[in-house]
Amino acid sequence: MTRPTTAPRLRAPRDHREALLMLTAELHVQRIATLGTLPRINQAGLKVFSQHDDDGIIQYLIQRLDVPRSFIEFGVEDYEEANTRFLLLRDGTWRGLLLDGDPANIDYIKYGELYWRYDLTAAAAFITRENINDLIATNGFVGEVGILSIDLDGVDYWVWEAITVVDPVIVIVEYNSVFGSDAAITVPYHPQFQRTAAHHSNLYFGASLPALAHLAARKGYALIGSNSAGNNAYFVRCDRLGPLAALTPAEGYIRSTARESIDPSGAPTFLNGDDRLRAIADMPAVDVITGELRRVGAR
Repeated sequence: MTRPTTAPRLRAPRDHREALLMLTAELHVQRIATLGTLPRINQAGLKVFSQHDDDGIIQYLIQRLDVPRSFIEFGVEDYEEANTRFLLLRDGTWRGLLLDGDPANIDYIKYGELYWRYDLTAAAAFITRENINDLIATNGFVGEVGILSIDLDGVDYWVWEAITVVDPVIVIVEYNSVFGSDAAITVPYHPQFQRTAAHHSNLYFGASLPALAHLAARKGYALIGSNSAGNNAYFVRCDRLGPLAALTPAEGYIRSTARESIDPSGAPTFLNGDDRLRAIADMPAVDVITGELRRVGAR
């Protein structure tokens, strides 16, 4: 297939390294298949193309659950690092929808080899709860899908709450570990929410794990765990749980050690521990159980 001369191309050394990575990862995937039910899903963790160890967790789940071979992932950037890339490369029978707010990222994906080789659809859009169902449906995805992966760094709770056009078996949603393991809170909804603009620290975004677990229960899903980095939560539709155990937020919570904070000039400040929460303690949050507005740091 002839591609435009402006298309980004993978260099041979990169292709060679990727092939070796896939071969090494395959050994781990085969090992996962021999395991029984694990106490924690992140014990199956493996990083191939995911940001953290999500590739292994996803393989562990699809080996044990009846999952349609279709996925939707948004917040993929250029898809070089994503939750579904390894899934697609390892088994090309999957069909996927990729959404990102930057048209340049979508152009990069469409000019790449994966786009013509596999059954991928990619679209550029700034995702809101008002447009998400139309975005999914107009791109050909309705009804049951295997995996929905949400990473918006913003109003993730509100967007997941709004989704009705698809019925995923597995849902992966980023949570904000800084919000803690007790309060069921999320940032208030705003259709143009942007993480760094909302608070200069870069720490004010998303929802707590208890908030997402509360929403999951309303939608008929059970929390089954988190990745090792403490930023992605995994939910499975209750009618497909199979051998997996449902967890409480306290059981599934992992405290992130990531130090992503910045100062007003954009320079990193490397806050850790409770200092991260103190930096955003006075910011508003919605208690998703009561509907009341409170402060992030309120006890």
